[in-house]
Amino acid sequence: MASSIPRSRCLFASSTRHSVARAVQTSSTCTRAFATTIDPSPKSSASTSSAKQHRPVTRFHDKLNAGPSFDEFVAPDAPLSPSEAYQIRTAQVGPEGRKKTITRLPEWLKTPIPVNQNYKKIKNDLRGLNLHTVCEEAKCPNISDCWGGSSKSAATATIMIGGDTCTRGCRFCSVKTAKNPAPLDPHEPENTAEALRRWGLGYVVLTAVDRDDLADGGARHWAEVIMKIKQKSPTMLVEALTGDFAGDLEMVKLVATSGLDVFAHNVETVEELTPVVRDRRAKFRQSLDVLRGAKEANPELITKTSMMLGLGETEEQMWHALRELRKNNVDVVTFGQYMRPTRRHMAVTEYITPDVFELWRQRALDLGFLYCASGPLVRSSYKAGEAFIENVLKKRAAKRNELVGAEVMQESRRI
Repeated sequence: MASSIPRSRCLFASSTRHSVARAVQTSSTCTRAFATTIDPSPKSSASTSSAKQHRPVTRFHDKLNAGPSFDEFVAPDAPLSPSEAYQIRTAQVGPEGRKKTITRLPEWLKTPIPVNQNYKKIKNDLRGLNLHTVCEEAKCPNISDCWGGSSKSAATATIMIGGDTCTRGCRFCSVKTAKNPAPLDPHEPENTAEALRRWGLGYVVLTAVDRDDLADGGARHWAEVIMKIKQKSPTMLVEALTGDFAGDLEMVKLVATSGLDVFAHNVETVEELTPVVRDRRAKFRQSLDVLRGAKEANPELITKTSMMLGLGETEEQMWHALRELRKNNVDVVTFGQYMRPTRRHMAVTEYITPDVFELWRQRALDLGFLYCASGPLVRSSYKAGEAFIENVLKKRAAKRNELVGAEVMQESRRI
């Protein structure tokens, strides 16, 4: 008789029996829990306490236990020993006793939170003018210093043209990346020039994301922006922090002869670490060619580059990089501490002390660089460096005017 029952009905009956059994078991458990709640005895309390002790620690509690202690909140500015580059605290995490290290930044890398009124005014101006800045996109630690001057004319902001999305993915950079960013804004040259004219700056730094999706790498857009700025503000000094235009020296020449005063392009690190730190399309020798090509196209230009320390570079590699830069007639170099933007980016190998930064500044000047800004918080666009370069350019302009005036006087005497 049983063999005549369809298999599906047997499975249904079996499933039903298991469901009923589970329901009874659940009901019994709930009843016991309810009874314990309304009538807790000393025995049940002890068993509950024992259960709590054996309960596994959650991930949330793990993070809390591994975080800063109460003492660190009370005294967040406790100074480190001058000999320490950074301090590591080991915390106990989880029931297995796993160890986790927490790095505390050195005292010299702490910066104030930008809260003053001038900072807020500049930020509102930039939003109203629809301008992007690398100060914000790259999470620069100097934003409170550069934007927090006594007035807007004394402030420094690095304007980013060509959009806010880069086609390259360097391991140190936090700017957004995409294979095909949005098209260039045809009104950007005019709008940027007008915005800077109204802002009333004496020195402006322009930078741009890499645009490998464009045939010219964005060079013509660069040139148009610079020419528009010079048309509207002839006395404004313009520094262009450019990409490498995929090594196309004709495009480098186009930008270098567009009217700018300082041509900057960053090698970022020593030659040996370039393949690890930068995008595969960026090469140390290619960057040297770009800097040399700009100088050859316009000998009056000041050429400038920047390097990050703390990536694992050796002293010998640093010497080699500086000598190569001087061979290619680079005038200005800056050194700064690499700071990891997010956990997705490459880690810091070492926090360099201010004394070591000062040592490399002296060495760079001894090699013949016109100027060197060197310090943990120094970045490519650095306010003190720009002030020095501005003075150099003004002195050069004054000297040219004197020569022109002398020639005019000699010519008038002949007549």
